[in-house]
Amino acid sequence: MGTKKKKKRMLLTQRCFHGVVGPSRLYGIRCMSTKSYGNLKDQDRIFQNIYGEHDSSIKGAMKLGDWYRTKDIILKGPEWAIDQMKQSGLRGRGGAGFPTGLKWSFMPKDKTKDPRPSFLVINADESEPGTCKDREIMRNEPHKLIEGALIAGLAMRARAAYIYIRGEFYLEAVRVEQAIDEAYKAGFLGKDACGTGLRFDVYVHRGAGAYICGEESALIESIEGKPGKPRLKPPFPAQHGLYGCPTTVNNVESIAVAPTILRRGPQWFSSFGRPRNTGTKLFCVSGHVNNPCTFEEEMSMPLRELIERHCGGVRGGWDNLLAIIPGGSSVPMIPKNVCEEVLMDFDDLVRVKSGLGTAAVIVMDKSTDVIKAIHRLSHFYMHESCGQCTPCREGTGWIYDILGRMTQGKADLKEIDMLQEITKQIEGHTICALGDAAAWPVQGLIRHFRPVMEERIREYKGEEKKKEETAH
Repeated sequence: MGTKKKKKRMLLTQRCFHGVVGPSRLYGIRCMSTKSYGNLKDQDRIFQNIYGEHDSSIKGAMKLGDWYRTKDIILKGPEWAIDQMKQSGLRGRGGAGFPTGLKWSFMPKDKTKDPRPSFLVINADESEPGTCKDREIMRNEPHKLIEGALIAGLAMRARAAYIYIRGEFYLEAVRVEQAIDEAYKAGFLGKDACGTGLRFDVYVHRGAGAYICGEESALIESIEGKPGKPRLKPPFPAQHGLYGCPTTVNNVESIAVAPTILRRGPQWFSSFGRPRNTGTKLFCVSGHVNNPCTFEEEMSMPLRELIERHCGGVRGGWDNLLAIIPGGSSVPMIPKNVCEEVLMDFDDLVRVKSGLGTAAVIVMDKSTDVIKAIHRLSHFYMHESCGQCTPCREGTGWIYDILGRMTQGKADLKEIDMLQEITKQIEGHTICALGDAAAWPVQGLIRHFRPVMEERIREYKGEEKKKEETAH
């Protein structure tokens, strides 16, 4: 056996022992790990009304366990709540995957040294193409979000929470505002929140639909009435955020799961998924599947099993699969052979040079023109660039123009490398991650479908040559 084959077998064996590889047999090696992930039981689901089958009012929410002994959780103190969240291993559900408990701990603890008020800002903008999970929470389980805002806010010693909802989410905003009114009437918010003697208020702020306002500092600028443009960091929001005060920005799902974690304990939550990738997660699957849907599942579930169990499989069968974007439009796509064994969690998707992102799975079958698909995404990022950073402002337009020609094959082979170089000049050279989001889908296209791009260019040149010969 050659040295390369030996190394490959050793690597696969290591992955099998650590539960990384999905199938039980790869290259004749049987995986030794007995731990499997997925098939979450109903009693372990945090979101019991995600499909709106039950009453979403405060009475219906309390029947499903919301607002249960919330006062006792708050009175255990901020340090206890933050420690429990750290132990749970919850990582941010908005895309970045930063540890939630650690993020909460950055807020000022001694108000005698820093008398400025602190704020919690909840990012309900959800502008990532393919993502449709937070809207389901706001539509059908708004009280989970409001209770989570109260518990998280007081754990960070904040005096108020601002829920930033994108302008297109009219129904969602109405439902959240109704839930806030109900919580005030029940005494769960206000001067004496849940009878704790602590004041906490929740406000809804409507956005205007700009993708860039999903970035935390641009979101803060928008709330303040300014154009949504990201701020330079440092200072970070925990030191200088909303109205110049300490601020933490969290995703809707990250906040909504907090009360259940604190009730049932961090050990319960961390029992799901692999280490560093713990808990349950809302996944939203769209594209070429038989049953597009949003559902809650255990982290680290194999991607193929997730699609076949919850979505009825790929349209036309698994063999008809071309590629999948596993975490919203900003992460690189992965081809069928990678999809067969990858796990749906942060670390394993990074291993295959992609990312979990918002867990918005976009499935593409063999009828998809991948070059056109990425060209369409490149138009979105070009349109949504705030224009503050030159690499993003100029580079997104260049990407769109080059890909536009490549959809027809009107390009030279050397332009593929030129396109790759442009993405590298954008990636990591901008204030916020929009530049990275514009670059990564193109990098994924080149990484996995370069032969398709080359073939189209050759076909176009061949057709042009035939036209010239016919003309002469």
